[in-house]
Amino acid sequence: MRLPPLNALRAFEAAARHGGYIDAAEELHVTRGAISRHVKGLEDHLGIALFHRHSRGVELTEAGRQLLPVLTDAFGRMADGVDRVTATRADLRIICPPASSIRWLLPNVGAFRAQYPDWRMQITTDYYPRSGFDRTAFNLGISVEHWENRNADVMIEPLFPLVVTPACAPEIAAKLTSPGDLAGVTLLHERQERSDWRHWVDTFEVPGLDIETGDVFHNLDVAVKAAEMGAGVVMADLMLCRQELARGSLVMPFPDLICDTPMGRFALIGDSDSWYSPPVAAFRDWITERAAADTREVFAGTPFA
Repeated sequence: MRLPPLNALRAFEAAARHGGYIDAAEELHVTRGAISRHVKGLEDHLGIALFHRHSRGVELTEAGRQLLPVLTDAFGRMADGVDRVTATRADLRIICPPASSIRWLLPNVGAFRAQYPDWRMQITTDYYPRSGFDRTAFNLGISVEHWENRNADVMIEPLFPLVVTPACAPEIAAKLTSPGDLAGVTLLHERQERSDWRHWVDTFEVPGLDIETGDVFHNLDVAVKAAEMGAGVVMADLMLCRQELARGSLVMPFPDLICDTPMGRFALIGDSDSWYSPPVAAFRDWITERAAADTREVFAGTPFA
């Protein structure tokens, strides 16, 4: 059978996924009438109804329910393929988790782009997949030295220490005279594993603090915002939270109780095949120099200088 027009398939998939024409039209940047015409044309082409139409909107028929996952998977595969093809056009393809991107890489990387305007850079703000660093999609990434499923042949360049300590809004800090007082406040966790809090409690042998309590957030950025609002105490990374600590919206109630973590230092990781290519080598030199300067500023007077 001759395949239906691609626009008709795309319109039906969007309408079926959204459960109506209005959101589908907004997603595809067309009118509601265009979605309706495309879907009707697809039904005519196939000779079968894909939607039941009623006063409240549309509802998938059995045929529509069978077709939807096939099209969603196909369009997803096409999008992934296009992303991979266009990614290869960039000289530098970098993946960096959200908090590290927003709080360190993106505020600094403009200087590199200005210095090397002829090199194309693509930054993806996302977490690493469970399978590890995807060398087919990226040639560099920002990570930590020790992370699950790190490929053995991935190159690594340490950048700056990962150092943490509790931090909170000034009004909460005023009530905390000893680490034991943390048992009376809400703990804010940036990950379900609660690993930062667990390591800090074990390092300083804080008694009576149940780290299984508290609120869990999607990432450090959200947890820090909650702490600024007075929702509780977050385990703050001294480098990534430097702005909040500098302006005083977060304070460290126990500034002498800082420690690194089992995850090691923040690091630049990369594909061994392109590690010594001119763009990657230039970026490595630039980012290690930038990290060294920030390390001297943030950790001056600490054991992590």
